[in-house]
Amino acid sequence: MRIRYVRVFVTDLAAARKFYAQILGLDILWEYEGKAIGFDLGPVLIVEDVSSEEDREERDLAGRYVGCSIEVEDIHATYSELAAKGVHFTAPPEKQEWGGTLAHFKDPAGNVLTLVGSR
Repeated sequence: MRIRYVRVFVTDLAAARKFYAQILGLDILWEYEGKAIGFDLGPVLIVEDVSSEEDREERDLAGRYVGCSIEVEDIHATYSELAAKGVHFTAPPEKQEWGGTLAHFKDPAGNVLTLVGSR
């Protein structure tokens, strides 16, 4: 078994596309009818639009802590690079007692994702 897909719900797919593709630099694997975009993150990161009236019940899924940790080679350099591009971090990278370093950031919908690094 392995994790193949991670779904993130957004209310503005165009803003999410720009953020994930241009700012984070993730490659787009596929796009589905203006409803979802698949980005290459090891497993596929699916950014899914829930802004329409038919998605009313799912709209509450946007703007939450995602629980998706993105491993980077140099967390401090990545943090500096993304912060300079306007990415909103909740705090600078912080060493954890288990040995890794984490930095949480928000996408345009308010979803919180995590950068993780060993240094």
